[in-house]
Amino acid sequence: MGVELPPVDKPNASREARIGVEIRNALAFKLYGNATGMPPSHRLVLRFNTTRSSLMTDPLTALPTSENYGIDAQYNLIEIASNKSVMTGSTFSPLSYDMPGSYQRFACSRAFRDAEDRAAQEIAENIQTRLASFFIAGT
Repeated sequence: MGVELPPVDKPNASREARIGVEIRNALAFKLYGNATGMPPSHRLVLRFNTTRSSLMTDPLTALPTSENYGIDAQYNLIEIASNKSVMTGSTFSPLSYDMPGSYQRFACSRAFRDAEDRAAQEIAENIQTRLASFFIAGT
């Protein structure tokens, strides 16, 4: 079974667009490896929202030392021949990460980006598992 993975509808050059590409690429690799796969019989439409909040702050500087980050994703699998939805679902990926020194801007930025990448990989794994069970069991 081939699954078409259209681009996620997010503003170009935004942080969320990068996350959408990360999820889409991870799903494509998990579904097909390094090949393109069979001609698609289904289309997977993905929507997601991200959250970020400070968990702990340094009492002297009032800068965050630990933050929470999460992706809440909703997906819809549509049969291309009939254009009907055959499966819908949602998944989430909450995680926390440490800010390695509040004055190290690059390290803080990199910690945030690594958290985004880990969350995107987890979302892709969750969706891939659900797709596999759908195609094996048919439900």
